[in-house]
Amino acid sequence: MIWFTVLVLLTGAERVVELAISKRNAAWAFERGGAESGRGHFPAMVALHTGLLVGALAEVWLLDRPFIPALGWPMLAVALLCQVGRYAVIWSLGRQWNTRVIVVPGMPLSRRGLYRWEWLRHPNYVIVAVEGVALPLVHTAWITALVFTVLNAILLLGFRIPAEERALRAASAA
Repeated sequence: MIWFTVLVLLTGAERVVELAISKRNAAWAFERGGAESGRGHFPAMVALHTGLLVGALAEVWLLDRPFIPALGWPMLAVALLCQVGRYAVIWSLGRQWNTRVIVVPGMPLSRRGLYRWEWLRHPNYVIVAVEGVALPLVHTAWITALVFTVLNAILLLGFRIPAEERALRAASAA
């Protein structure tokens, strides 16, 4: 359980790094006339992602979840690959990457890296969904994985992706 706690804490530290990158990129976007959309769902996203980390730790420690090597090692590999994927997304979008929905008018959509495939319109959200299952299952926190998956699907499909699509359409029409 100690190593799992270290893994989750390191994942949390990585999120803090992402927030710093996001803040820098947001300032860059706003300097260029960027407009933010979908502010209303952002606090729920923060709560959900924080809940993933806290929930995984709480479930493992309070419910004494075992580490099952046949499940835990492959899920650890998937979770680590998701971290690589997250930074591939950040690299692919460059200054346009953000934790918020900020669109700079006139900026073309990125077609580099993971965004070069039009059939994979939202690779970041695919990675987040996979990570939301893999990270808790490293130590069999299946309730956390299930709850995160359901709530994340509702948040992404009901709010985040539609807000992004509207913002991108509005920017391209302007």
